[in-house]
Amino acid sequence: MSGSFLPKNIRKIHVPAVKCQGIKTKLVPFIAGNIQWVGQGRWIEPFLGSGVVGFNLAPKLAKCSDTNKHIINLYRAVQDGQITEGIVRERLAEMGDLLRKQGDNYFYEVRDRFNASADPLDLLFLNRSCFNGVMRFNSKGRYNVPFGKKTDRFRKAYITKIVNQIHWLRHVLRENQWQIECLDWKECLADAQASDFVYLDPPYIGRHTDYFNQWDMQDAVEMAHVCHALPCGYALSMWKGNKYRENEYLAEWWKDDEMRTFTHFYHVGSKESLRNEMTEALAIRKGYAAPAEFWDRVAADSKRCADVQLSLFDDAEQGDQLL
Repeated sequence: MSGSFLPKNIRKIHVPAVKCQGIKTKLVPFIAGNIQWVGQGRWIEPFLGSGVVGFNLAPKLAKCSDTNKHIINLYRAVQDGQITEGIVRERLAEMGDLLRKQGDNYFYEVRDRFNASADPLDLLFLNRSCFNGVMRFNSKGRYNVPFGKKTDRFRKAYITKIVNQIHWLRHVLRENQWQIECLDWKECLADAQASDFVYLDPPYIGRHTDYFNQWDMQDAVEMAHVCHALPCGYALSMWKGNKYRENEYLAEWWKDDEMRTFTHFYHVGSKESLRNEMTEALAIRKGYAAPAEFWDRVAADSKRCADVQLSLFDDAEQGDQLL
């Protein structure tokens, strides 16, 4: 819409270098197409995780936080220039070679080293060679995901893809004014102003996640109260339901907000019968939801829901030309 930062039609989704469970890659166009915000203040994101939503929107001003200090340290190192494309390419090539030669022994050596030193480049290696790309820490804050069994993971094309993701990330962080901090969500929201917009993607209730601590119903209810008292717009991204159950928390604590939904499918096995439908919700403060017709047009554009282009740089030749 003319004069507003959001809504917008995002035709190409960039994927960050960090992989996290629950990443909202598929939902970026849906989120960008349903929020209405002028964009004169800060985009505030207190549960940053992979950062896929904020990085793709790329607002000029942003305040992003997470209690996972390791993700924050990685992004800040990219922002400060301590981690560059060249450094990533060199380190991953070196570590990938050792992984091919030593197998799981080397993976666990790096894991022990990371838990002792917290080197962000070790985290990047572990995140891309562990089981299923999971970002998980135990209650003591130690990374505990096992090896993913692929000793030849870091081939040239795969390293190029990661390098291009770092290139894109560095461009977003250095071209804009972003504050990235290791903060509790309440600390992050404490200075929210009327011109800001808050995007929330909290952990699932009752699970240890990459946020380092337990997130329970009491936390979720407190977040609802805090958000409803904010002086600015907000949007909560959360699952709404599937054929087995509905999200009662969403229905009870966010019922007065504008509710937009997006349905997609997920697989729990290799058979077509195990393909299940999931409805995601975006609870938007009234007055900050884009006209529904805007998303309808975006969704219809080139079969938007099914054909959205992911900029993963899977083509090694394309990646080599870029960097």
